[in-house]
Amino acid sequence: MAKSNIKSVFFCNECGYESSKWVGQCPACKAWNTMVEEKVDRRSPTGAGSRRASGLGEVNKPVPIKDISMEDEDRLNVGIGEFDRVLGGGIVPGSLTLVGGDPGIGKSTLLLQVCRKLSDVGTRVLYVSGEESLKQIKLRAVRIGPMNDELLLLCETNLENIIEQVKKSSARVVVIDSIQTMYSDSLDAAAGSVSQVREATSLLMRMAKEQGISVFIVGHVTKEGTVAGPRVLEHMVDTVLYFEGDRHASYRMLRGVKNRFGSTNEMGVFEMKNEGLKEVPNPSEYMLSGRPVGASGAVVSCAIEGTRPILIEIQALVSRTNFGFPRRQSAGSDTNRLNLLMAVLEKRLDMKIGDFDAYVNIAGGLKISEPAIDLAVVMAVVSSFRNKAVADDTVIFGEIGLSGEVRAVNNASVRVAEAKKLGFKRVIIPKSNAASVDVKGIEIEGVSSIEEAISKAL
Repeated sequence: MAKSNIKSVFFCNECGYESSKWVGQCPACKAWNTMVEEKVDRRSPTGAGSRRASGLGEVNKPVPIKDISMEDEDRLNVGIGEFDRVLGGGIVPGSLTLVGGDPGIGKSTLLLQVCRKLSDVGTRVLYVSGEESLKQIKLRAVRIGPMNDELLLLCETNLENIIEQVKKSSARVVVIDSIQTMYSDSLDAAAGSVSQVREATSLLMRMAKEQGISVFIVGHVTKEGTVAGPRVLEHMVDTVLYFEGDRHASYRMLRGVKNRFGSTNEMGVFEMKNEGLKEVPNPSEYMLSGRPVGASGAVVSCAIEGTRPILIEIQALVSRTNFGFPRRQSAGSDTNRLNLLMAVLEKRLDMKIGDFDAYVNIAGGLKISEPAIDLAVVMAVVSSFRNKAVADDTVIFGEIGLSGEVRAVNNASVRVAEAKKLGFKRVIIPKSNAASVDVKGIEIEGVSSIEEAISKAL
């Protein structure tokens, strides 16, 4: 009797981890009760054997490295500067891009605007939706602006039908909204399951590479804010973009966390308006709008997102605690880092802040993880603790060590130039960076310790 190829496999709904048996806690993401059973056919239609049998592709042969051409690929410029920046200069033909974000954040709106820009320059685009009807998409499109006949809409969830329509339409760019609604007839699993998402992504990747079509897929996110099944999706695609921000606020941030054709961790800033998303070419000015004048606990710093410097306002509030255990809370930065910096202040400067609550906030909703903002966080905390304001025309940045020293940061000249461009008169930076910064028209003060920085800032 022939052995069946249908196997029972358990997948984690949170991270996509695969196991041959059920376990209570996922070994990868440590989530409880997330393993679900699915039937999987091990005779994958996307394997090499099926490719030869179906005639869809020839067997690849090794090529000498010296025979590989280094000519730059022809990119499609969308016409949205912030979007092109995050992609590394435009859309690469044959690329597969994943766009993730919270529900209602504006993923579909942004991609529809991208489709409109591409269709305006004569590029045929196919927008495939598995969640909205054609009338719903048309209502959103009317709000964005006039469309032309190069933009085609399709409501379909069957991958085989979609691939057939892509060939018939001769589209060069395809948008799949969303990948969790798509399914393939070759699998018995339900749409949205890990095996269906993996199979759908594999089929779309084959189509993109073989036909040179640029594909954008929208992915749902988990409660932790990551794309559902990251091991299934993120490792298969060429580019991963996250759309971040508060859905109730006007700002949105598009962040690139993986890019095979450009630099990673690039960020583009958009503002949500009635007619859609509008790019913000100068995010530093946008983030500092409404900054209080002469207020204690407010310090301006400069962070680097990808290759772009962004001036941010760091706010701190230090108040005496009413309980036995003081609170340390941070919004936009690492709370553990805040605890470390507070301990340095107590130990190295002998500041009696052990019975004070400390709250730190990065205005504008940005999330900054680099240690270059350490010195600004400390200055904001000390400013609030002493109720003395830092000068409004001063920018502060630098990393702090456990001994209280101020350590060098990368791209110091770029940060100082950005501060000068926005009209600031003075910067307080690490002394080891001050000697190499050659920016005229702004006062540069190098410091080597927290004590020296406090004496110059307050």
